[in-house]
Formats: sequence, C-alpha cells, structure tokens
Amino acid sequence: MRKFFGIALWSLVLVAVPMVAAAAEPAGDAFLGIGAGLAIGAGLAVGLAGLGCGIGQGLTAGNTTAGIARNPGAAGSMFVNFILAMVLIESISIYGLVIALLLYGKIPG
Repeated sequence: MRKFFGIALWSLVLVAVPMVAAAAEPAGDAFLGIGAGLAIGAGLAVGLAGLGCGIGQGLTAGNTTAGIARNPGAAGSMFVNFILAMVLIESISIYGLVIALLLYGKIPG
C-alpha cells in the first residue's frame, strides 16, 4: 500500500509541475523563452561535441601508439588509418560548431 501511495504522489508531481510552469507569466523582456533554450542548445552543441571528440582522439592516439609499439613494422598502414580517424573525429566537432552557430543566429534580440 505504501508503494502505491509513493507511485501516486510522484505521478501527481510529474503531472502538476509542468502545468504550473506552463501557467507562469513571463517576468518581462529579459532573456527568456526560446532565446534561452537556443543559447543553452548552442553551448551544449559545442561542449558535448568537443568533449566527445577529445575522448575519441585520445583513445585513437593511445591505441595507435600502443599498436605501433607492439608491431613497429605496421606503423605505415596504422599511421594512414590514424590520420583518417582523426580527420573524421575532428569533423564531428566542426559539425557541433556549425550547429551552435546556426542556433546562435536564431536567438532573438
């Protein structure tokens, strides 16, 4: 029975809180509404793209270095794959930058 009341309470909270937020009046001409969402989206686009690409480049460089250390004879073919992987990883961060710039251009004001 206690579990039922807990589920009912959280269901009420999940239903009531968005209704209260939607009923609130804007506080003025401050930086609110769609502009704030676009700004947050632009920041997240650059930040998450940079974070993911940094992790990917670090893993790629570390694994390529370990592979070359284990088999120095394969360094030539591994280097080509390494450069190709770095270019593709870097292109993802450039896509994040482009998305952020597009979102930034849509911010009213």
